[in-house]
Parts: sequence; structure tokens; C-alpha cells
Amino acid sequence: MRDTAARGGAERRGSRPSRPVVDRARYAAYEAVAAVHRDDAYANLVLPAILTDAGLFGRDAAFATELTYGTLRHLGTLDAILTAAAGRDVQRIDPPVRDALRIGAYQLLHTRVPAHAAVSSTVDLVRAVGQGATGFANAVLREVATHDVDGWVSRLAPPMGEDPIGHLSLAYSHPQWIVRAFNEALDGDLSETTRLLIEDNERPPVHLVARPGLVDPVDLADEVGGVPGAFSPYAVYLAGGAPGDLAAVADGRAHVQDEGSQLVADALAQAPVDGPDGRWLDLCAGPGGKSGLLGALAAQRDARVTAVEVAEHRARLVANATRGLPVTVLNTDGRLVGTETKLPAEHFDRVLVDAPCTGLGSLRRRPESRWRRQPSDLSALTRLQRELLAAGLRAARPGGLVAYVTCSPHTVETHVTVTEAARRSGVPVDFVDARTVLPAGMPGLGEGPTVQLWPHRHGTDAMFLALLRRT
Repeated sequence: MRDTAARGGAERRGSRPSRPVVDRARYAAYEAVAAVHRDDAYANLVLPAILTDAGLFGRDAAFATELTYGTLRHLGTLDAILTAAAGRDVQRIDPPVRDALRIGAYQLLHTRVPAHAAVSSTVDLVRAVGQGATGFANAVLREVATHDVDGWVSRLAPPMGEDPIGHLSLAYSHPQWIVRAFNEALDGDLSETTRLLIEDNERPPVHLVARPGLVDPVDLADEVGGVPGAFSPYAVYLAGGAPGDLAAVADGRAHVQDEGSQLVADALAQAPVDGPDGRWLDLCAGPGGKSGLLGALAAQRDARVTAVEVAEHRARLVANATRGLPVTVLNTDGRLVGTETKLPAEHFDRVLVDAPCTGLGSLRRRPESRWRRQPSDLSALTRLQRELLAAGLRAARPGGLVAYVTCSPHTVETHVTVTEAARRSGVPVDFVDARTVLPAGMPGLGEGPTVQLWPHRHGTDAMFLALLRRT
């Protein structure tokens, strides 16, 4: 990692003329991290504007991005180390100083920034955001620098043999309840759980979907300097850069979409159905990625997609994402199947229920989510998931298919929800072996009939897929 802390090259931001001189990349990272903790913002939404406002691009923007996401991913471990180094609970430190120290500790423990540069630049940052705390910050960071991250974990984490969940939680910076949920979904295999946690803390690649009929994925890969994906027939992996700047994304031939999301949407489209196949339904469509892929596939097969989204602003996103495709967007509640005139029961040939969930399967991309979600969130979410899946089953015609999808491996949101919803719905269904409609040769798909994808096995988000045929 390049050190951008050269004091001679530091600049003031014009909007803050009284602020002490601080390296712009580090200050941009601080602003993003502070917004996440102060305003419940999402880093992927606030950071681009912060970088633009700071005039950062290229290596400086990459450094600010690394500091932001790295600090958020490793927050639990960093806070435990800072608590030990400061001799007080990190939550008792003034919030601006606390966030600055987190960024400084991340540099010391996870980057190649020299220790003296990490300490001095963070002290400058503290001087800008929390005057009077520079001596404290200097002392804390020098204490942090006395051990590498493995040394701190050895000192602070409970022994693996005595408390494996507690050890993994501190060592790999995930709340214990999430570690426990992952371990349960992986059948208690601690080695696999460790691999998953490690992968969750890596910077995820950017995946594009080449919309069928609009661009060939090999041609798209050549155009954008990427490579075709490993599993999805439409996936292209980007090496880096801003995908929004690509011509193929701007003109609608491609969009950003994790390969796992591509696979589960394509599985619904490829599974065989008897009889008519022209009416498809995406019951929880926002923000429109899966609707866009389904719409492109439908266009090739003379089918139409009805995309339902209850939130008005997300319905607008779906409309933008599917412009020019055979997709009709309905701004309504998907649970109204059978009572909403445009959502008749027993009408659709293929139904996607991509239900709202905890998002534990995409923690690589939204690292702040691991610290916001709580076990108490599950009750309301799983009730909504069951209601939406029941509505999807009502919407399907006899012989039609329903795909239940979540971006979470939590068994309560996956196996429990799908089996309970199918049982309670009163709609006769059979499970279809989802493995048969995923690409041949995909490893680690389990025993079926449902499929759980994993970051550490497949390089995708942890998407769950169940396929049900209405009988």
C-alpha cells in the first residue's frame, strides 16, 4: 500500500479553511467512516461523493477506499485492540477521535504504511477532528504498534479449543451470533467457517452481467478489460475501476451484479416448465438487477416480466434498470397476490421471490451490515419472507415454478422459512433439485434439493436457492 501521508503534499479542503493540514485521502476515509457510525450511512453510497468532493482519483482514491472498507470490515477486532491499548472501553472515547484511531490502527495492522507514518498522520487527523486528544492518540497508537495483528489476537481472543466461536469472532471481526449462524449453516465445520470469515474480509471483485441478446460476455470482457466468469454464462469479472463509467453499463448492455445473483435468476429461467411460458413475475424486484437479467432472457423467448416493488423509490430504480426490456413495473405490495387486479392468482409461469433478508451473504460488499444487524431482526424478516413466498406460490399456475432466494445463509432464513411457508401455504408443491439447473461441474452444491452458494467455495455472495413446482 502506498503511503500518501507526505506532509508536503497535503492540502486543505477549501470548505474547511480553519482545519489543520491533513492528508486528503485519510480525511476522506475518516469522513466516510464517521458518516457510517454517526448517520447510519452506507459506505458504498457516501464514499463516491466524498472522493469527488475531495478531488481524489487514481491511487489516492484507491487508498481512501481501502482505508474505509478495511476499517469497517475489521472494526470488531480493531475496537478490541484499541480498548486494550487505551486502557478504557473504546466506546468511552469521543466518537471523532475513536473513528480516527480506528483508521490509524487499521493502517498499523493491515497495510504496508510504515508505523511512523501511520501514527503521525493519524495524530494530524485527530488534531483536526478532536483537538486536545493528540497526546492520547499518539500514546494509544504507539501501544497498538507493539504487536502485529496475530500477536494481538493471541493476547485478546479466547483459546480456540475452549471457545471457538469467541476466538473466530475476535480473530476475524464478525459478531459472535453471525459466526455461530455461519458455522451452523456449514454443518459445524470450523475449518470451513474460518475460510468463510477470511473471505468475508477480502475486497470482493466487481461482477458484471452481460445481458443476453444485447452483448456477448466474451466481447464484453474484451471491451472492459475483464475476464469471463467461472460459472454464470453471463458473468464478467472486472479487475478494478468504476463500472458506472463503462459504456456497456451506461447504454444498458450490462449491469453490475454478483455472479451468485445471476446464477439464481438464471436457474429460474432455465428450469423446464410444461405448458405456456410467457408470464414471469419478480415479486420483490428492487433495485432491479435480477429483473434486468430476467427481462433480457424474456425478450429472447417472447415472454414478459411483471416486476413488483413496494417502495416507490426502489420501483423507480427497477424501471430504470429494465428500460427497453419487456418488463412492467408495479409499485405495490407483493403479498397482495389474488386481491390486486394486476397480480392474479394462478396466473404466472415463473415466479421469483427474492425476499428481503439480513444480507449476511453479502458482508464482503456491505461490511457495516455485520455491525448493524441483530438476532432480533430475524423474527420480523422471516415472517415477511414466509408471507412473500406464500404469495409467490399463490401467483404460480399449476405446473409453474417458484424460486425462493435470499442473500443469507442463516438457516432460519433459508431452510426453515421455505419449508414452513410451503407447509402453511395450502398450495401443493414439489421441490425441484436446484442443482440440476446450475452449471454442470459447480463444486460444493451439497445434497440438494436446495442450493447454498458461498464466497469461499464459489467466489459469489452467499445466495440461497430453492425451486418449487406448483402441482
